[in-house]
Amino acid sequence: MKLITITSGKGGVGKTTTAINLGAALNFFEKEVIILDANLTTPNIGLHLGAPIVPVNLNHVLIEKAKISDAIYEHESGTKIIPSSLSVKELKRLNYSKLKEVGAKLKKMADYVIFDSAAGLGEEAKAAIEAADELILVTNPEIPAVTDALKTIKFAENLGKEVRGVIITRVRNSKNEMSPNNIRDMLETPLIGIVPEDKNVQSSVRHKDALVHVYPYSKASRAYKRIAARLADIDYKEPGLLKRLFGRN
Repeated sequence: MKLITITSGKGGVGKTTTAINLGAALNFFEKEVIILDANLTTPNIGLHLGAPIVPVNLNHVLIEKAKISDAIYEHESGTKIIPSSLSVKELKRLNYSKLKEVGAKLKKMADYVIFDSAAGLGEEAKAAIEAADELILVTNPEIPAVTDALKTIKFAENLGKEVRGVIITRVRNSKNEMSPNNIRDMLETPLIGIVPEDKNVQSSVRHKDALVHVYPYSKASRAYKRIAARLADIDYKEPGLLKRLFGRN
């Protein structure tokens, strides 16, 4: 029973995609998973998974109008999610510090609770970091993203939080990219996964499902499954070439 907060120094690096697909991959390995949208200002979990508007959401819980158990929805894939509201009216009333209390309750309901944090170092990002048992940083192989990731790591360490590692996403193997070794050395943090650029990511959003469900044999899907297996200490054997060729891409 562990709460992992997925965070990043800047937006647009694939943090929500990572939160959804790590959760779905852990669910694939028969782990009970709840993914919570802790990005209260600009929530995306519900949009990605086809539940943009629900009767009860995380905002209702944080203003004490509902119980957390009432805000959990099961995606058709079996992965459980807790969406946040798209409305901006309630933001001033939210008590971000209650995320820690919410996380403690959720850990009694699942093997893994994943918080998709807001990017940066604002109040809501800090609350999601403080709620975590451990953090995973998401970055792209570009200097601005890695520099911001370093700031977030230092911020988390100052709060006494364990940083499990870094996932590098949208890797194209371009000569203009920072190398994984350089990123690891700059961040002084273990590298737990590399996710290649994959055109199927946007298509999975259109399908309102996780990439690992819609395109299970795509490069990014296999990368997320390897990372999830590592996190859960599972011996994962990747599908062979024939399986990948004649399965869905």
